[in-house]
Amino acid sequence: MRTASGVTGAARIRAVPDGRGGTALPLLTGEGALAVRRTRTAPPGAAVTLVGAMSAPLGGDRLRVDVEVGAGARLTVGSAAATVALPGRERRPAAYDVRLTLAEDAVLHWLPEPVIAAAGSDLRMTMRAEVAPGALLVLREELVLGRHGEPPGRLVSRLTLTVDGRTVLDQELAAGRGAAPGWDGPAGLAGHRAAGQLLLVGAEGATLLPRVLTTRADAVQAAATPLAGAPATLVTALAPDARELRPLLIRTLHAALAPSPHPRPALATAP
Repeated sequence: MRTASGVTGAARIRAVPDGRGGTALPLLTGEGALAVRRTRTAPPGAAVTLVGAMSAPLGGDRLRVDVEVGAGARLTVGSAAATVALPGRERRPAAYDVRLTLAEDAVLHWLPEPVIAAAGSDLRMTMRAEVAPGALLVLREELVLGRHGEPPGRLVSRLTLTVDGRTVLDQELAAGRGAAPGWDGPAGLAGHRAAGQLLLVGAEGATLLPRVLTTRADAVQAAATPLAGAPATLVTALAPDARELRPLLIRTLHAALAPSPHPRPALATAP
């Protein structure tokens, strides 16, 4: 819905066991700039795709997604296309807030397409995940600074993870026009224009030893960092563009979740 101060959009998803070994979606709603569609998937899980119903987010827009996965339910959430932040008439930043709540033994794969900060845009993203004991969360985030051949807009992304009521991760990335000096330097993105995160919580292979997953010669640079106080690992990657970033995140995820008869001390380096 468009108001005098910008567009608003909200999506709400709740997944629960259907009593027959599958997953039901008793709540699946989208309003304003966000629409939601159930997509086909193999049981016992359910799959949902987020669809942008209009051009958003622009300056001043407010978007929110709430996902709740009940005990024993399995859900995958993706998006139909990349989210492109664009400049708007409003000089205020746009906001995109996501909240993920997992009950005991719930499984959620959060796998949206990239977020692109086009030239002149200003987007503030917050993602908060609350995970109960025994739940499994796979969260992929891809951020791209600028479309091809253009300077980036401003992008601020904050990720907070709470496991069993305890905050184990709370970090923020600020990049692009207007960000603090040094965001593009050696201690920041080091000239890269795509940044990705893969958060694994509760999986058998989720707790990895600290490890660099690439070599100096690789276009993509990535490292795995275990999180204290939870069976969780954060994989952080930098790449020249989104095309280089996605394959490494996919390989990393497959390697971490692949069944293994023996304990794995660390994630194998991506080929």
